[in-house]
Formats: sequence, C-alpha cells, structure tokens
Amino acid sequence: MNIIDKLLERFDPLVQAERKTGGLRKRYQDKTGIAKHREWRGLKDTSYDYYRWLVNVGSLGAFVAKSPVRITKAMFRYRWMGSYLSTLHFVDRGLEGRRGPELRVGHMHFHAIVDHVTKGLYELLRGDERFGPNKYSDRMVAFDETMPPVFLGGFPNLIPMPVQTFPEFLICNLDQHLMPHYIDQVEAYGVPADVCSRCAAEAGVATEDDYPIFGKCMITSNMPCDGSIMTTGFQARRLGLPTFPLMLPMRHSEEEVHDYSENQIREAIEFIEEQTGEEYDWNSFFERASVLNQQNAIELQKWDLFRSPYSCLSGQTQSLYRLFYWASVSGASKKFLEIDKKVLEIMEECYENKYLPYQGKTRHRAIIWSTAAVFYTDFPTWLQNCWGINVIINMDSTMGYNMIDLEDKDKALRDVALLSEKSTMRHHAVGGYENVNMLWELAEQFNCDMVLFYDQIACKGMNGVHGIFEDEARERDLIFMWVEHDLQDPRTVSRQEMREQVNEFMRTVLQEEPLDETLVDFDDSLSW
Repeated sequence: MNIIDKLLERFDPLVQAERKTGGLRKRYQDKTGIAKHREWRGLKDTSYDYYRWLVNVGSLGAFVAKSPVRITKAMFRYRWMGSYLSTLHFVDRGLEGRRGPELRVGHMHFHAIVDHVTKGLYELLRGDERFGPNKYSDRMVAFDETMPPVFLGGFPNLIPMPVQTFPEFLICNLDQHLMPHYIDQVEAYGVPADVCSRCAAEAGVATEDDYPIFGKCMITSNMPCDGSIMTTGFQARRLGLPTFPLMLPMRHSEEEVHDYSENQIREAIEFIEEQTGEEYDWNSFFERASVLNQQNAIELQKWDLFRSPYSCLSGQTQSLYRLFYWASVSGASKKFLEIDKKVLEIMEECYENKYLPYQGKTRHRAIIWSTAAVFYTDFPTWLQNCWGINVIINMDSTMGYNMIDLEDKDKALRDVALLSEKSTMRHHAVGGYENVNMLWELAEQFNCDMVLFYDQIACKGMNGVHGIFEDEARERDLIFMWVEHDLQDPRTVSRQEMREQVNEFMRTVLQEEPLDETLVDFDDSLSW
C-alpha cells in the first residue's frame, strides 16, 4: 500500500465496515441513491473508476451531439426518455465495493452496454416518424426483444430494432419508479392485475402510445410465456405494421419440434424479403454468426474459470453483459468480441496468480435461478458486499450457446432455431421440467454451496414448485433461499423487503453476521 492510500484508508468504506466505523451506505443521503461523494477505493482504483466515469460521460455526450433536436423532442414526448439520465448512477451502484480486476472487468462490461445502448437509441430516434418523415424508418425491421436477432444479419441494408428494449426493459434496470405507471395504465384499460408485471408494462407502454413509430414490418414472438402473446397483440395494433408471429415451441427439448422451429425462422426471412424487397445475404449472415460463435466459445472458457475461487467476473456484471450481447447485440458488434477477449485474459491472469476477488471475503458461492427482479439489478452486488454471497452465475447467463454452422445454409437455420428456442426464460423457467432442473447440474458444475431462487410471484410458469425444489436442495446438501419479488413492480415487494428476506435467512438459519452493518437495513425507496 502506498503512502497516500495509507493516509486515506479511513475514507475507504470497506475499511470502515471492518472497523465498525461506517460502510458503503454511509455516503448516501437517506432514502435516495444520491451519494455525498464518490467511493474512495484507493488511489489507483479511484483514478481508474473516475476515468471510466468520464468515458461513459463521453458516450452520453456523443449521443446527444448526434441529434440534439430529436433527442430534446424525445425528452418531452416520451415519459421513459428522462430515465436514461440515471445511466451513470446505474453503473456506479452496480460496481459498488469493487476493487482491482473485478472493478476493471465490470467497467469494461458496463461501458460496452452504455456505448451500444446510446448508439441504438440514436438509431431508434433517428427513424422515429413521430418527429417527421425520414429515410431511415423504411429500412428498420421491428422485432421482439426476446428473439436473438443474429438471423437478421442476413439483411445488411436493414436496421433490426427491438421494440421493447429501449422504452421498457432497459429503462426498468435504470429506474425502479417508471414501470408502475405503465402497469397501472394497462390495468385501467382492463388487463387483470395478476398478469406478469413485465408483460403488463410492455402492454402499458402501448396503451400510453409511448412506443416510437418506425419500421417497414414487425416480427413478434411467443417468448417467453403466454403473457407475452397478450402484449404483442397490444404492440402490433399500436404500431400498425405488417406482422409475422414467429412462434417457437415451449417444450423445446423434444427432438421433433426443431423442424417446426427451423421452418419458422425460414418463413420469417421470407416475410421480411417480401415486405422490404431486400434479398437475404448469406455471406453477411455467416459473418455475423461467426462473431457470435466466437463469443459463445469464450463464454464457455469463462465457465471453466467460474468453477475456481479465483474468478474476478461474477454477479450482474457477468449476467447483464451476457444477456445484453446475446439478446440485443447477437454478433452485430465486434467490439463486444474484443472486450470478451480482454476480459478472458484478465480472468486467466487472476487464475494463474490465485487472486481472490472481493478481498477474499466471499463466504458462499451462489447460483441465482428463475427470473431476476429487473428493478433491482444490483442485488447481487449487495449480496456480496453485505453477506459475502458471491453470485457465480445467473439463470439468464446460461441461455443458448450452441454454435451456428458457417457453411451449410440448412444446418445454419437449424442452429439458429436451436439458439432461439433457448431464449430468455424459455430454456429454464418455462421450458419444461428437465430444463428447470438444469439448476442442480449447474450448481454442481460451478461448485456452488448456495441456491438463491427468485420467487417471481406473478409468474404462472413457476408457481407450485416450491416443495419440489426444497426437497431437491435438501438431498444435495445445498443452502436454499427464496427471495420474492414482482419483476418490474417494486410496490408489491420493494428492494428493502427483498433484502429483509435475505437478512432474516442469513441471521436466523445460517447464524451469520453481515460484513457491512450499514447495508443491512436502509431505505432506498426514493432512489432511481
């Protein structure tokens, strides 16, 4: 430790927590996520953190500079647009308490997301017909965000644009207060209140007429569950585009369904050709599929390192990045591939040096299963900082990772179908008994001693499995903890109530004490 770090270590919240003189929550104003000052992490890590903060500011500034008039109009037109102002706060709370390699790989992942989102949001607003006719809208193909858009890489002259990602899904990660408004609106419209809050929010954005108007045609999906079929109906009627429903089987582990899935992908391609006049370019598709293949190959190499205690990549840093590049980027950006390679190098170096992340304070290795609370993406960060629970991997991280054939067109379409079948939630939460039970295989594979099972209270697909999973965990001598939430509605189960469930379990069942007392009981109801 250098002289400056020694002199200033009393300002380090991790040191304060050890000495019982403070902790990570001490620097925040009550009930908010507003910090009185940035986190002191030592001279080297604080300097790096601030540098990365400036890099993210640069991405946001470049976004505004590209089209200030349209972006200003969007701020006044769309309720969800203003929530993107919390982007920097979102990154900060996701990396709270991190030092060294885990801070670096975290910032690399978060910046990749921030940079890609700002560019995608610019493309969306540039083609939005609400702000006047433009030459871009007819080049855009709207598609359901739960479909990996790698197959759309065969249309290099078109701009694939996920319908729900920017106005609904991403924004809930940033701002916990936005989606309740849309949920209330669709319930006032007549949709029952027991519908999954994500599906309700998507439909609510449509009833509020808060989706941008763009595109030549639209690809909808039945992913991940029956509720999503309802919401695609709202969206299709609101956007008024020629629509192709790309329907994939729920029980996709049965071999006979793959022919149907492959044919659905083929028909979707033909539909886009008919609507846009563009011809499918197989060379362009193979180029994009090659990038995704390389990313999936690196992901599996990361999995090998996850098994050890020396992995510097975990928590939502790992899961959000994996979910984002798989479902949104899907081979479209080589920048993500470059980041994957750099992160893998750092991880391999940590493994060789037997580096223990989080100052060696990890007590439990956990796998998180079922659908995560979108309004509380930094929950895994809190778990590690407060209780020493390191989330090794998340259910959404284990989606389709099969390789796509790069020579045979028919085999390639079959591989895309297999990849698409293993989409968000479908492969695990609502994809049949054998998929849900993959949990136990993965818990053993990653040497986990704990399972944290999200009880998404409005998910019809996972209701009734409590006793089965508790019995299975007991047979395997795994610590098993339930955490209730309502996906995108923090009014039902708040962030604080989610933490209280963990606090009670850790103290009463495991008889453990927290690493940081300031993180045990606090009110963040007014924070982003």
